[in-house]
Amino acid sequence: MHTRLHSVALLVIAALLLLSRVPVSAGDRARQTEPVTLYLARLVALATYDPQRADNDHDIEAIDNLFLGLADRHPITGEIVPELATSWTVSEDGRVWTFYLRDDVPWVRWDPAAQASEVIRYVTAQDAEYAFKRLCDPRLEAQYTSMAARIIQGCPALTARPLDQITDADYDLVGVRALDDTTLEVQLQVAAGYFLSMVPIWSFHPVPREIIEEYGEEWTNVGTMMTNGPYMLDSWTPGVQYALVRNHLLPADLQGPGNIERVVVTQHATYLDVYPLYQSNLVDATGVPPPEKQAVLDDERYADQRLIDYGYCVHYFGFTHDRPPFDNVHARRAFAAAFDRQRFVDEVIAQGILSPAVPVIHFTPPGLFGAPPIDEVGVGFDPDYALEQLALAGYPGCEGFPELRVLVWEKAGVWGEFLVDRMEEVLGCDPDRLRVEAVQDELYFSIIDPVLPPEGRPDMWTLVWCPDYPDANNYVGDVLGCGSGQPFNRPCTAIDDLIDQAAAASDVLTRTDLYRDIEDRFFGPDGEHPMIPMFMSGTLSLHKPWYNGPFGTDGVFGVPHFDWYTIDQAAQLAARGG
Repeated sequence: MHTRLHSVALLVIAALLLLSRVPVSAGDRARQTEPVTLYLARLVALATYDPQRADNDHDIEAIDNLFLGLADRHPITGEIVPELATSWTVSEDGRVWTFYLRDDVPWVRWDPAAQASEVIRYVTAQDAEYAFKRLCDPRLEAQYTSMAARIIQGCPALTARPLDQITDADYDLVGVRALDDTTLEVQLQVAAGYFLSMVPIWSFHPVPREIIEEYGEEWTNVGTMMTNGPYMLDSWTPGVQYALVRNHLLPADLQGPGNIERVVVTQHATYLDVYPLYQSNLVDATGVPPPEKQAVLDDERYADQRLIDYGYCVHYFGFTHDRPPFDNVHARRAFAAAFDRQRFVDEVIAQGILSPAVPVIHFTPPGLFGAPPIDEVGVGFDPDYALEQLALAGYPGCEGFPELRVLVWEKAGVWGEFLVDRMEEVLGCDPDRLRVEAVQDELYFSIIDPVLPPEGRPDMWTLVWCPDYPDANNYVGDVLGCGSGQPFNRPCTAIDDLIDQAAAASDVLTRTDLYRDIEDRFFGPDGEHPMIPMFMSGTLSLHKPWYNGPFGTDGVFGVPHFDWYTIDQAAQLAARGG
């Protein structure tokens, strides 16, 4: 163990031993054991338990285990399955969705002092209506309001209202209404087959209006909050720790097969702090800090504990389309084909904090609806094709190629250096004419803002896209579409007509075929190549042998369902010293 890790371990282990002593009920004391408990650590401070306000993974992890949605993604199959809604229908024009809700899911309130829960009332379609409309309220300053405004009928009208003039009546602008206690109608601005992929998102989870209106921002306080999910909030010390307890008042068919009765999550600065806790058996899972990565990969003692999760975040170099030289498709194709993704992953990413990684040659990552297989669509690294395209652009051997301004994140200067080296090696470009600027995070987006004059923006820049919902439309439509507002400033072409067709279609096979065609038209030999997709970033983590569940499938998109996991408590407590 490194000296720093050892010193941190001594401090944090002592702290965690105190923090993990969450109060237990009299029944637990009588059994002379704690509830079956999952101990976790997170690096991001939990900011809110409010479904409409949440925008980071830590908040969402808690919220998705406290609140149910109309539908959910199955932890094993990944399919969208009923949750609060038992079924749904879509109108012939694809613009009106009707959800039919069950009537037996209670809103419960947990009293941590008494260690008891009570049913307040049952979830209704009015709770869902309120959640949709509340998400459109600009006073909430919610990140995902813009997502709702792109698709929900009337949502833009509410978001455009002056903040000091909004009244309850303005919520009627939004095209969502409860037809009765168990029927919800959602009107969309356009036909959108991908809407069902959005329904499980935490931002649309129903919330209890009366508690929010009574307590305001304090409605999520411990002992005040009403929840309807598989767990309830037992304690929260902001920036330090929170604990959840199992909700046994939830109907049995909505409870997962796991045995975890309590979840204790502590806050830490880095995995350098968490990793010693894992080695001391005080947490049941951890990310691996970069200094320990190779040792963990090489050590066979961790063979059954290692997990690599690639998620769906795609890193890329973008081209600015509304100024030379990348208003020329041949120039874009040349640079894209000259970029060796595998070499980039092996030489650059493998040495950094983002490793492991998988190179990609088209945009929508495999595993999401509408994504073609990872290596069946796209040109990838092809030096001969790159040289041919550069000549067609009017720059044979890179002669006369204009000076480029390439923007990268402050800590990603080596990415720009790799790009410059490959363009010199493959295309023969003068490296002195490719100027790389590493910019601080807080300034980055202001420099690539698409509303700036073309001459004021860089020629190339790097970004990462992580999806809001698991559908190809969230990539090729919301990012690459000509009206997306992204920094490409890409002109509309026939591809955008196909994007609109795929978004509106309801037939699964039709949408799948269209998205494959769209990816080929973007990244195939005759494609537009609006960007250089580079890699999907992954994370290396460890899980104790006594902690089991659907790790390979659950939470790949979204967050883990704690009620689907099990703890071998005898093994866990023995390792923790009883």
